[in-house]
Amino acid sequence: MAFSGWFALRLSAWLALFTGCATALAFSIATPGLPATRATLAAATLLAGFLLWRHVSRTNRELARFIDSVRFGDLSAAFSGRRQGSGFDRLGSALSAAIAQLRAERGRQGDVLTFYEAMIEQVPVPILTVDPAGHVTLANSAARHLFAHLPAHDLPQFARVSSGLAQQLEQRGAPGRQLVLLNLPDGAQRAMVNSATLARPERATRIVTIEPVQAALNAAEIAAQSDLVRVLTHEIMNSLTPITSLAHSAAALLAEDDPAAAADARAAVATLARRADGVMGFVRSYRLVSRPPDIHRQRFAARPFADEIARLFTADWPPPRTRLAVSVTPADLTLNADPDLLAQVLINLLRNGAEAAAARGGDHDIALSLEIAAGHQRDRITVTDNGPGIPEAMLADLFLPFFTTKPQGTGIGLSLARQIVLAHNGTIDASNGAVGARFDIRI
Repeated sequence: MAFSGWFALRLSAWLALFTGCATALAFSIATPGLPATRATLAAATLLAGFLLWRHVSRTNRELARFIDSVRFGDLSAAFSGRRQGSGFDRLGSALSAAIAQLRAERGRQGDVLTFYEAMIEQVPVPILTVDPAGHVTLANSAARHLFAHLPAHDLPQFARVSSGLAQQLEQRGAPGRQLVLLNLPDGAQRAMVNSATLARPERATRIVTIEPVQAALNAAEIAAQSDLVRVLTHEIMNSLTPITSLAHSAAALLAEDDPAAAADARAAVATLARRADGVMGFVRSYRLVSRPPDIHRQRFAARPFADEIARLFTADWPPPRTRLAVSVTPADLTLNADPDLLAQVLINLLRNGAEAAAARGGDHDIALSLEIAAGHQRDRITVTDNGPGIPEAMLADLFLPFFTTKPQGTGIGLSLARQIVLAHNGTIDASNGAVGARFDIRI
């Protein structure tokens, strides 16, 4: 405001002087004689005009210099006024403060950029970028280390490493996650490739990250094999122990020449046959579990699907003792899954919950709930019951093949349910709620 006042005051003064000199010069020209006066007034008019022009253009020069400094990134310029009290010292101070603020902001942005560059450089996941022309850039040290053996960083070289990776780099694969096999000098490795397209004003850039998962898969495979062998050993030993005992008993009885012993031997052999049939049934169950389910996805309305599940369940567990609450949120929710296999999973969970609640005995009602709700990225399906819950020691083994908590159970249902959910790229978790067990499925 002070600059504006000084500028206007001086502008008025120079303008008044120029106007006065010009008026006097015009009057002297109209008056005969007075040549010296006319010459003096002409010089005064020119001087006043020059001073007026300099006063106005000085502000323009300072502003133009400020704009050029910002335009060309020269934030070291200073704009202090050379004459104190002229008003331009305040303009210079304002421009200098603006430059200082821009300089500080550039410094902060530089610090942030340096931090992100260091973070990308040090992140253990290899990162690659691909421009529309197909030029591949190894964006961090992990990527340079992983592909150090490549003589060049062009698409044909990456195709030799992995066709799946090359598809993502060539933007032929859909953005998302893909498990690929990398042929590296140290041996083949499985890796999870993630890709996304970053829209930029000048060009779109495809970002590809590579997460080596071979070690994690090996550990998971070993753990799965150990769990399976443990369960198989338990089941087979439980079946073979009585078979072996009965076989020895039958052999001993048949060695005796006694009709009663022969009858006992026949009974032992009959029992032996039944136990052998049990082992065969176990083997058939193993074949069922070892065959991955074939998923046929389709999009369907969740509400009619849930109502159909309820009708199928209540056909075996009718009210009034059994109550099933069904909830779908929002009402027009649609699911993208295999409806037949998903129905198989939910009916199995509901029946397990009803059996667990009924096993408490007494006059307790059986209360279950089936909730289907939309999630941020995955839809959630929850099944709860009012049974005794699942013992904490058994939660970790609940989905293992042939593991069961029921006397007559096969241990197939929950394992097959988990396979179906995993085939949908989903998850299934078991926990204990406030009352009874809770199963959460996310697909």
